[in-house]
Amino acid sequence: MKKLILTFVTSLLIISCSSKEKGNMIVKGQIKGLKKGTLYLQKMKDTLLVTVDSISLLGKDTFTLTDNIDNPEMYYLTFDGNTNDKRLLFFGEKGEISIIDKVNEFGFRPIIKGSKNQIIMDKFRKIDQKFNDKKLQLIKKEFEAKKNNDELLLNEVDKERKKIIRRRFLFATNFAIANSNSEAAPYIALTELYDANIKLLDTINNSLSNRVKSSDYGKKLQNFIDKVKSNEK
Repeated sequence: MKKLILTFVTSLLIISCSSKEKGNMIVKGQIKGLKKGTLYLQKMKDTLLVTVDSISLLGKDTFTLTDNIDNPEMYYLTFDGNTNDKRLLFFGEKGEISIIDKVNEFGFRPIIKGSKNQIIMDKFRKIDQKFNDKKLQLIKKEFEAKKNNDELLLNEVDKERKKIIRRRFLFATNFAIANSNSEAAPYIALTELYDANIKLLDTINNSLSNRVKSSDYGKKLQNFIDKVKSNEK
């Protein structure tokens, strides 16, 4: 009788472990050099970062995580253990997504495949990095000007900074418009142009396809624009 009960309980455990429902987004990958730790798949819900799936990796560096997704949105891979406070951001969407990264460089240069929106974001980040490099150069230039009490150079730095800001706003706007059939477009508007002139946001919003407008980020962009216009009255 005891053997029968034990067999029954074991069968229930096996069924329970193997019946974990897979989502319509499957994230597979490898974190090279991983020793141990728990990998979490997370996303923003309202203003909170919530965990939708997790896996403990002991002695292996490969993983599979899943979630059910209605519209493409930004996800986070986070660690405890080896890589505290490090995050890897990627645009999730339906289907299988592959992520390859290294523990010691977690989140800096991951190889991500299977997400069309991620391809667009990678292109945006690559060009946007040039603006960030110029900002760093200006910070160094400003430091030297302050050190030498050089008012002329400080004024020059200020003018250059304003030009870079305007050029970056225009670049981000044109990039979003050029990719108006992608959920990455309203995401860029919300995260990179939230403090830009409302006309730029309106231009992006008006260029979005109906499908993108009805997506989560499309709706958030419309709500943000409505709120800004309401506050300006």
